[in-house]
Amino acid sequence: MPEDPSSRGPRSQSGQAQSGQGSEQWASRIGVILAVAGSAVGLGNFLRFPGNAAQNGGGAFLLPYFISLLVLGIPLCWVEWTMGRYGGTRGFNSAPGVFSVIWRNPLSKYFGGIALLIPLAIYMYYVLIEAWCLGYAINYLNGGLMLGPDSQAYDGFFAKFVGVEEDGALLSPEMRPWLLVLMGTFALNFALIYRGVSKGIEVFCKIAMPIMIALALIVLVRVLTLGTPNPDMPDRSVTGGLGYMWNPDFGKLTDPQTWLAASGQIFFSLSVGFGIIINYASYLKKNDDVVLSGLTSSSMNEFFEVCLGGLITIPAAFIFMGALDPGTLDSSFALGFRALPNVFASMWGGQVFGFLWFFMLFVAAITSSVSMLQPVIAFFEEGLGLKRHASASILGLISAMGCGFVLYFSGGLIALDTIDFWIGNVMIFMLATIQAILYGWVFGIHRGHEEAHKGAHIRIPWFVQLMLKYVVPVYLLVIFTTFCVQKLPSKDTELFPLPAGAVQEEAGPLSAALEAAFSEHEIESAGLSVESHQAGAFDIVNDEGVLVYRVKSTDDVGAVLLEHSAGYVEAIGNSRSAMASVLLMTTVLVFLMILIHIAGKRWKAEGRYDEPQAVS
Repeated sequence: MPEDPSSRGPRSQSGQAQSGQGSEQWASRIGVILAVAGSAVGLGNFLRFPGNAAQNGGGAFLLPYFISLLVLGIPLCWVEWTMGRYGGTRGFNSAPGVFSVIWRNPLSKYFGGIALLIPLAIYMYYVLIEAWCLGYAINYLNGGLMLGPDSQAYDGFFAKFVGVEEDGALLSPEMRPWLLVLMGTFALNFALIYRGVSKGIEVFCKIAMPIMIALALIVLVRVLTLGTPNPDMPDRSVTGGLGYMWNPDFGKLTDPQTWLAASGQIFFSLSVGFGIIINYASYLKKNDDVVLSGLTSSSMNEFFEVCLGGLITIPAAFIFMGALDPGTLDSSFALGFRALPNVFASMWGGQVFGFLWFFMLFVAAITSSVSMLQPVIAFFEEGLGLKRHASASILGLISAMGCGFVLYFSGGLIALDTIDFWIGNVMIFMLATIQAILYGWVFGIHRGHEEAHKGAHIRIPWFVQLMLKYVVPVYLLVIFTTFCVQKLPSKDTELFPLPAGAVQEEAGPLSAALEAAFSEHEIESAGLSVESHQAGAFDIVNDEGVLVYRVKSTDDVGAVLLEHSAGYVEAIGNSRSAMASVLLMTTVLVFLMILIHIAGKRWKAEGRYDEPQAVS
């Protein structure tokens, strides 16, 4: 009798494993929904979203945010659920395998390498941030973070705790207790992932998600009942804090950075473009509902982000600290680890609520980080034929080396920020674009529409499919192109013309005439020097040798001073930590591509790419 297609892949009709394939499967529908929601709900909801909103127009940020949610977030979430389940029913649980059955081309599996790199590289630094959260919770529990209403004290605590001062600072003897916290956090992640999808991830998320909701609601109620703590400052009230967070500044809508930030937040928040949902959905049965499940998990994430994260972080900071300087919101970590401890110090019961807040962040972070390990584990199992313990051991070694790299290069958090930017922003956009093109132009929207609705309890409107084919890829490509044009190249901005006597003929310290020109225009010149000179043009560098100004000769005014803004490419070249981080990411990607090549040969030899025969 011809082969039953349902017997191909990781599950036969009897539910047993097939020739080296895993037998993973979700135990319940609510389990997979909570697991996907758990992968999305994390520090981005409680720290990144409030900071983005406050910096990009408050209430006005919500317009591009919800447009991005409807145009990009939910449609691409459905794409990943659909393609993941389709690949899973054909025996593949990893992105390289799923992509190879979506697009039957020898190159397709290599695009899946990005879907492995993203969660693996993010985990390398995300587990450190988890340990920060747990470390802060412990310090609140023992009173070590009750430093009084002194923001500088919390700045100093944070800088020392994460090793901002210099590379290798976290390896000093006094930081060993924190290293034990990090090792415990790392071990907990792998203990959960070792137990598998249903017994590890699903069970943990069923427990962790309700705990997270309860803790967040407790802190939210406390924030919303703060009233006006200081009668001498009546504007610093709960009402004022909510107004500061949500009142729109419509002028921000004309700034493309607002739209870029909104789109990036949606991707980061929903875990779209991470390669996680595709893997999770591959463990579904062929008639499990992906439409309602995808919508439910997205809605749950939005509840955490808008209704909890947005109502806690910024209003609480505003009540005790007033309007925040948007420049301080560049780092969402600074808001959570520097500003909020100052808030809890000024709040009745601050030690308790500080502990609850950071423990809740730890729980939120670990539901996300454990999901980042599963896509690579799945690839090791199905691509290389490894058992669970071997896959977890190899992944543990790779991720521990990457985590150790970020741990050592802690100076200025440059390594962490570099990996977060290029992987957590750029690569996610690239993967989302690849998936949109694969779905809309290779898999086909008619085929995708039919596949998505197998077992579905609700219908996806047809115009969503048209958006996925025509609108979403263009939207993503425009955003990515805009980023490349605005952020990658360096720029020189003309400031003012220089008098003839200020043009310096030799390299070395600034001349008196040049210093006078800087002073006249209120520009700090301490530590600056001339580095090179050629035909009336020269560069001015700071005491670290970084280019900050240029002098250029012109025909009309003689010479002008240009302010130099380093683009991302130049900035990487100027930093040892950033360059090392890029080399690390490149090395990991090349390693994954080699493994994918080996896996592809193995799949072809096993006949895994053969079309299943119809049942007679």
